[in-house]
Amino acid sequence: MQIARIIGTIVASQKDERLTGKKLLIVRPLNLDGSDTNSYVVAVDTVGAGFHERVLIVAGSSARLASGMKDVPVDAAIIGVIDTVDVELD
Repeated sequence: MQIARIIGTIVASQKDERLTGKKLLIVRPLNLDGSDTNSYVVAVDTVGAGFHERVLIVAGSSARLASGMKDVPVDAAIIGVIDTVDVELD
């Protein structure tokens, strides 16, 4: 799992029929200190997350195990909305 922040949306009028009705969001993985990384991922939203929220994402075969993603061609899925993160860095 990774911590990420939602930074945008994707609209695709033509896509695999198994993605019909699925919300595609652009997420930016975060460092432990909460700062943005330089990368981004397109993830399918399975929990109703909103713009700029911090979320948990999974990738690869784990994404296809998320609720409603069986047999859907996804490589990343949002599986949770983060309320708080407590990190103790030495």
